[in-house]
Amino acid sequence: MAELSRQHGDALPFDRLAIIGIGLIGSSIALAARRFALARRVVLFDISEEVRREAALLGLGDEIASSFAECVRDADVVIICVPVGACGAVAAEIAPHLRQGAIVSDVGSVKSAVIKSVVECLPAHARFVPAHPVAGTENSGPASGFPSLFVNRWCILTPPHGADADAVSRIRAFWEGVGANVEIMSADHHDLVLAVTSHLPHLIAYNIVGTADDLQSVTQSEVIKFSAGGFRDFTRIAASDPTMWRDVFLHNKDAVLEVLARFNEDLSALARAIRWGEGDKLFELFSRTRAIRRGIVSQGQETAEPDFGRRKL
Repeated sequence: MAELSRQHGDALPFDRLAIIGIGLIGSSIALAARRFALARRVVLFDISEEVRREAALLGLGDEIASSFAECVRDADVVIICVPVGACGAVAAEIAPHLRQGAIVSDVGSVKSAVIKSVVECLPAHARFVPAHPVAGTENSGPASGFPSLFVNRWCILTPPHGADADAVSRIRAFWEGVGANVEIMSADHHDLVLAVTSHLPHLIAYNIVGTADDLQSVTQSEVIKFSAGGFRDFTRIAASDPTMWRDVFLHNKDAVLEVLARFNEDLSALARAIRWGEGDKLFELFSRTRAIRRGIVSQGQETAEPDFGRRKL
């Protein structure tokens, strides 16, 4: 298990890895860091006493801290794993307690707003390397984490102008060490890309499931009883953490609204094609989108299994 870390030489392992927030991502990072020997000591903290107690019972780290200060004290790297709307507040809490030259990172799926809120709170000696592991499930909480979550998934780094090169290299090596593929891009470009690939799909899923629930002509029991594969897939996405996704939309609203406007235009064109019986336009669209699905499968980001997760026992 330590083989991956040895490939990166002296940059790893970290001596003390501090993780703030013990949900799906935070717990998975802790488990992965221990599995792949990427930190000599893993310390976690969450503002919820109940979550801290559960994390201790699950043995997620070498230590479950009882405060922000205790968690980050002497840590050479701190990873903030909280909803994006809380990143600035967390940065303000940990700032007075960071060791000289500590690396601070995050896992938020919005980058421009997070960079702004975090940078203005951190001391000058801290080195901030924003990151976004594009991985997850609809589950949340300490028990939802697993160490292979990031294997063959992408992690996007968005270092701000003038970011410390050594810190960027070490964070990159960490994510590669847990099995992720790493890409570096600007924060603005990241936010636009994720608005298309993640934020809009979630918004659509929340809306479709909410519409089905609101329809007076279809009872809730019928929606559940007769749900087909497509609707089930939407409900999986719509089961994602509501606090996290509320913050995503509020903090990436410009990119989301831009992509949503384009989506509404395309949806109107699709409605016209259906209304006027333009089957050739429908066939062309469906063929193009089918090719995109095959491209995702060919890159190893999904399997080609047609069972929608309903494997035969």
